[in-house]
Amino acid sequence: MIPRNLERGLHLPLVGLAGGTLTLASVLLSAAVVIAAIVASVLVSRTIRAVLAAKGVAPGVVFATSKIARYVITLIGMVIAAESLGFNLSAVLTASAVLLVGIGLGLQQIAQNMLAGVILLVERPVRKGDFIKVGEAYGIIRDIGLRATQVITRDEVVVVVPNNELTSSQVFNYSVPTTNVRVSVKVGVAYGSDIALVQRALTTVAAECDRILKAPAPEVRFDDFGDSALSFTLLFWIANPAEDLRVASTVRFAIDQAFRQARIEIPFPQQVVHFPANAPPAASGRT
Repeated sequence: MIPRNLERGLHLPLVGLAGGTLTLASVLLSAAVVIAAIVASVLVSRTIRAVLAAKGVAPGVVFATSKIARYVITLIGMVIAAESLGFNLSAVLTASAVLLVGIGLGLQQIAQNMLAGVILLVERPVRKGDFIKVGEAYGIIRDIGLRATQVITRDEVVVVVPNNELTSSQVFNYSVPTTNVRVSVKVGVAYGSDIALVQRALTTVAAECDRILKAPAPEVRFDDFGDSALSFTLLFWIANPAEDLRVASTVRFAIDQAFRQARIEIPFPQQVVHFPANAPPAASGRT
């Protein structure tokens, strides 16, 4: 039984609002609603993750579904809390239409990023854990938020990318349709080298590297007759796109050793200039 004085104090009007009155009881009720909504969103999100994971659903789908459910429950809680405070949302929106237009123009970029965040979670062009390139940054997606996405680069630095950039600009996703990615290592050999021996040496290097996939098989291409070298490219596939630089470096070390053992020369850049035998001597400029 609530004492009459306490009950009267809880319902004592504090501030008049559009379509209602703010009281201590409404403040406490709205706070309770917000806390309940946050707790419910966390519990529902965890439950969805557990259920979908147990059914073998892809991790990206689990992440997106739980994230959307969390946002929806939190939003519903915020609306109920506003109503509990005594706000008449329709009256507020009608009375402040001009103000909302001004705020909307000022917050246009934020609104675009939030809409892009919903698109990313629903359409899933990129997913949590994908290795992507956006702009000049390469990295793995750690989290897709409502406004921005966090990408961990190869240098273990977190880059915060606005969601709108992921939906409106060109993004390379190296994890779709598979995580396999092809790497190319270029090398030049001196003119006069045995190109069959070069091909065998490069093929052997690829075959002996345990981080290179056997299927699809590595390939050696004769690219061009360069200015000072015969140009070759060793193409091979790896399973982890984030390891492309490390594997390429390992392969280059192995190529250098294999070429030394096979006496295959990697030439320096050079230019040969021929002068006609009967060409007059150049003027020195002295008198």
